[in-house]
Amino acid sequence: MATVSKALFRGAAATSSTTLYTVPASTTTVITNIAVCNNAATSGTFTLLLDDIELQKDSTIAANSTAYIDLKQVLATTKTIKGLASAVTVDFHISGVEIA
Repeated sequence: MATVSKALFRGAAATSSTTLYTVPASTTTVITNIAVCNNAATSGTFTLLLDDIELQKDSTIAANSTAYIDLKQVLATTKTIKGLASAVTVDFHISGVEIA
């Protein structure tokens, strides 16, 4: 079994629910941490879903700040991470390990 640590998603959030990552075939993924960065001068909100179950819903993030979510969540083949934010000035940085 190959184990690869990697960035699962790096980029700006959309303002509607968007799939950020899908677990590849014959793979299990462990999400290890998520950083959410608000680059705007005003506060915003974000939502993250693991396999369509809310992990964070409409969570407020202060202006020019970063929120860190440390977790160990397992996702099986074809499961997804989805996200959205109140503005595209919010970035998601999602890290994890793929086990194939």
